[in-house]
Amino acid sequence: MVDQRLPLSSVGAFAVWEPVLRLMLGDDTDRRAARTARVAGRVGPHGWSLAHRGSMSSAARTAVEGIQRALARGRVQEVAFSAEVRPDGRTTLGLVWPSPVVEPAIGRPDLGVLVLAEGSLAEPWLRRPEPVPGAVPAPSADPESLERTLRERLPGVVGATEAEIAATEARLGVTLSDELKALYRVTRVDWADDFEAAVRAGQAVGCELSGLEDLEDLEGVDAAARHPGWGSGAAHAAGTSPDAAVQDLAGSPGWIRFGGNGGDNFAVDLTPGPAGHLGQVILVDHERSFGAELVADSLTDFVLGRPREERHDRPHRRGDGLPAVARVGAGGPGGPGVAGVAGVAGVAGTVQAAAHPALEVLAIEAAGDGAPFSLAPVSGLPRLRTLTAAPGALADPLKVAGLTGLEHLELGTEEWRALLDAGAVPRTLKAAAVTARDQDHLHVVAIANQILALWDRPRIVQTLLDGDLGPAT
Repeated sequence: MVDQRLPLSSVGAFAVWEPVLRLMLGDDTDRRAARTARVAGRVGPHGWSLAHRGSMSSAARTAVEGIQRALARGRVQEVAFSAEVRPDGRTTLGLVWPSPVVEPAIGRPDLGVLVLAEGSLAEPWLRRPEPVPGAVPAPSADPESLERTLRERLPGVVGATEAEIAATEARLGVTLSDELKALYRVTRVDWADDFEAAVRAGQAVGCELSGLEDLEDLEGVDAAARHPGWGSGAAHAAGTSPDAAVQDLAGSPGWIRFGGNGGDNFAVDLTPGPAGHLGQVILVDHERSFGAELVADSLTDFVLGRPREERHDRPHRRGDGLPAVARVGAGGPGGPGVAGVAGVAGVAGTVQAAAHPALEVLAIEAAGDGAPFSLAPVSGLPRLRTLTAAPGALADPLKVAGLTGLEHLELGTEEWRALLDAGAVPRTLKAAAVTARDQDHLHVVAIANQILALWDRPRIVQTLLDGDLGPAT
């Protein structure tokens, strides 16, 4: 669906964009060779993404800044644009307006990621902790010593009753560690009624201490808040190695937040990794979208200032050592999403070499010799959930239908057309992206809206403007 209404009329005139298009056309080699030139970019109130060489002309800068001011006044997040300029100067400009079903492609000219399932998260952010039956508190955990130390540091402070602690356990649905109970027996912390006492309690413990009634687990809401979006979330693979102290998760019902440092959360970990301890203290960093850092083997160590030595992350691999993320092909201009795949742990020359039951994320770039790849080796793999393939990289796009667990799919426009025409778009998808070749930029929205229609999602609005830049000089 193409909507010719102008969502923001002040930037909906071809003349407004003409200096920007001239800047991006550069020396016009395509048009001078009697070929249609194509450009694409994005402009938002606080930045822009424009592919051009050299410095920006004053006319172009004035035009971009004027567009930015108009977007800010209209409270429009950004506008993506693409244009086809024929050799004689006749130009078609497409303006793509923000949509609640599209995650913008940061720093790239393409459309972005289509969110097909409202509020959906990539699978790693939904993962729950694995049970560790043999987990026990660390040798340093000493509830009695901890309580004694805190009473010495906080004389006269009133703590929580056993009934209040039991009520908190019932609310959270977990049994608190003995150390955490000891802490709140000394001080229940009430920021509203006694701010100064709460500050002193935090100083005694070593963080901004939460009140007993504010204890919470870092699972559902926090995992959703940490989700970076499908653009990077779909390419992430998580895996807890046998020697990991902390499970590789976005959140856990066993991560009981008891304090913070002004932005990050400290939690007692009741679902430790295979090499961890029950009740260890972890830091959930607000700048990271996944995982947590072990900071102390026990709450006793934390309060007494005995931090755990830093551990460095390793590539995510399953127990058999095979990478959960693989990239196939090299030497070609892979699609933007392919180039942006994060955490790639393995590079393979063929799909056959990348295929194994633990594979979760597969990125296929254009092969160096131009030969497309077959998806047959990965058909039916139980964990494969993300596939990105550069335009023209697949020998038979319809083989995508054999990938029964896909939740994110990124393909070129021709591959999407093949799936749509055959009624073979996987209905397991939660998100999708369309990668455009140069000649396909203006047609991406039409393909995207066909995909959105399958999930009965709101359509993207595109405004088409005609103009004339004159013949190439």
